[in-house]
Amino acid sequence: MFSHGGPGTGGGGRRRRRGRARAINEINMTPFIDVMLVLLIVFMVSAPLLSAGVPLDLPQASAGQLNVDAKPVALSIDAEGRVYLDDVAIADGEIASAIAGRIEEGAEPRVFVRGDRSVDYGRVAQIMALVTEAGFERVALVTLPDGP
Repeated sequence: MFSHGGPGTGGGGRRRRRGRARAINEINMTPFIDVMLVLLIVFMVSAPLLSAGVPLDLPQASAGQLNVDAKPVALSIDAEGRVYLDDVAIADGEIASAIAGRIEEGAEPRVFVRGDRSVDYGRVAQIMALVTEAGFERVALVTLPDGP
């Protein structure tokens, strides 16, 4: 005779055990997605802040962007006329050797000069002259795009 697996028959039917909770075999994705969205927002907000370390008020111009694959050497001149190579302040006499060192490390042999809007134009011209006298001929001024 065929048995339906009732109690005490030893059949293959499913029995519920009383007193023990069954293991949940599902993964709740909601907390994971929430954390990922928060991280995405944090990185989107903080990424533009990491691009340039010296805060400058750049002038605006209608020239288009340059297409640059390798990271060029960036000189920044703040409102007081101090010169920075990336985020590090350097003296005028060290500019040529500092640029040469960056190019040896693999930077593009192009020098971008970022001058604050309120810095004297003569100071920007002086730094550009130091760079070109050192033998670096690819020197460009960085400005903000013209717009509202």
